[in-house]
Amino acid sequence: MTDENRARTFPRRDKYGRVISLVELVATMIVGLVVGVAVLALFDGLLVALGGGSFGDASGWLAVVLPLMILVEDFRAWRTAGGRRWICAAVALALGAGVGLGAAALTGSLPNLVSGAVGAAVAVLVYTVVWFVWIRWLSGDEPLEAKP
Repeated sequence: MTDENRARTFPRRDKYGRVISLVELVATMIVGLVVGVAVLALFDGLLVALGGGSFGDASGWLAVVLPLMILVEDFRAWRTAGGRRWICAAVALALGAGVGLGAAALTGSLPNLVSGAVGAAVAVLVYTVVWFVWIRWLSGDEPLEAKP
């Protein structure tokens, strides 16, 4: 990857393909979640128009698809961290899933689309912050910005 191509990506990445800014990674996750929820709501609306139930029956947890793709790409870029990346990913997943499920439970009276989307958003954001900070701490890199 040339310097010119690397400068055009968002979120920005270092020469190994690792995201270098927590703010950019969180912004990417938020955009991915918003797009995921919008597409999910569109599909749910189309199913309702075709007579397939009521609006909001779709699981909002499906909104994690786009953010998950970015996070998997960053996980792969940390292959030099060895087993530390697996430990970090497992801890971040446990924390994110636990807090996300709790958030979804608190909004359980809302339609599945809304409560699942809230749970997915909380889970993704917790995972993202824990992953970004802890993988750098375990690897000895700077905690908030990696060197490009």
